[in-house]
Amino acid sequence: MAAPPPPAYALIATDLDGTLLRGDDTVSERTRAALGRAAAAGARHLVVTGRPAPRVRPLLAALGGGGLAVCGQGAQLYDAAADRLLWSVTLDRETAETALGKIEAEVGEVYAAVDQDGVDGLTLIEPGYRMPHPTLPAVRVERRDELWRAPISKVLLRHPGLSDDELAAAARGVVGSLATVTMSGPGTVELQPRGITKATGLALAAEHLGVRREDALAFGDMPNDIPMFRWAARGVAMANAHPELKAVADEVTTSNEDDGIAVVLERVFP
Repeated sequence: MAAPPPPAYALIATDLDGTLLRGDDTVSERTRAALGRAAAAGARHLVVTGRPAPRVRPLLAALGGGGLAVCGQGAQLYDAAADRLLWSVTLDRETAETALGKIEAEVGEVYAAVDQDGVDGLTLIEPGYRMPHPTLPAVRVERRDELWRAPISKVLLRHPGLSDDELAAAARGVVGSLATVTMSGPGTVELQPRGITKATGLALAAEHLGVRREDALAFGDMPNDIPMFRWAARGVAMANAHPELKAVADEVTTSNEDDGIAVVLERVFP
């Protein structure tokens, strides 16, 4: 008896916010069914997100996922079944403070937050910083130096006057080789360890799973997904995606609110 043919894609990499998740942090039944059909065909689903591991854990549990997840923009490879980090990289305090100083010298005062490293790391926010996603928990500190009380995976920035695109462009212009600057959602400009992107985390996860990049299908909505699209065989942007991501996508599907992932998976895994 002949062996069944391999799946069209062996790995389905999805961003969370604005992509897999609807605005209320849920996954539609249609998308769940499409992911289930892909899994039945032999494909693996991998969450690749800017959220740190502690903010991903409950979502993976709700999805019934006990596998791997790429978190923190690629700075963390999280094993949900064991609730541990298989790999992580941190942004050291001196680098973070130097980068912030350069950015503020260019654009004036910014408001900062950090994601601590580890499976129980907190999100700390300094005075003036407003969380762009109200459902994500955060702990407010009184002074900026309290942000560095434990190792961090990234710094999040907001500016009182500049748009996200303007702040990201200014930060890239002055940070140089200190850190990687990315934009992962409305109100979310980030500094992460130099050279770390969703692509580096996805490549590490794929190696761990024994999957080739030629067999990877990626979904996303923001500029931080560009490296992931360039790494995967095919990149699909949501209708609600940032123009920079749409410009490099192989395909644009419907929005996250209109089951954009399911629309593609139903075609790929009929």
